[in-house]
Amino acid sequence: MTRMALLTASALSLAALTCPAAAQEPDRIFSKSTVWRPLTPDDKLVVYGIDDPGVEGVACHYTTPERGGIKGTLGVAEEVSDISLACRQIGPVRFKDKFEQGAVVFSERRSLIFKRMRIVRGCDEKRNVLVYMVFSDRPIEGSPKNSTSSVPIMPWGGSDAPPRCGDWVTK
Repeated sequence: MTRMALLTASALSLAALTCPAAAQEPDRIFSKSTVWRPLTPDDKLVVYGIDDPGVEGVACHYTTPERGGIKGTLGVAEEVSDISLACRQIGPVRFKDKFEQGAVVFSERRSLIFKRMRIVRGCDEKRNVLVYMVFSDRPIEGSPKNSTSSVPIMPWGGSDAPPRCGDWVTK
């Protein structure tokens, strides 16, 4: 392999490792208008769905407000931090790799520069429950608004005992 090919492969590998949560595009499920705006798009609540990229058999749905109007249309409106979250087991749970408590499952920009929304995952080892939290952060003032959802890991379709999430958490 040439030196250039090795450098390119290394760069691609590093990019894949540093951006796993950004790789997945959420599925837009539906939206409902909340504020009517003449001549520009309305403000709305939008429901999205994502699969946990590190845990097969778990999906999350979150609802987020999206601003319409001129700023929303141009993509420069700062979105509010009111985001709700619900995660469920949708099949047999299979862990793809070990993870840290608070591992980022999904992340997206919520303003032109500073605000990001993140969905993170943890494990309640005592109860064998995956715990997901969504929050929006800003470097200057932070955000106290958040939402949490729990996914008890259960047997699926007559399968053997489900895996223990504690076995997959890095210590």
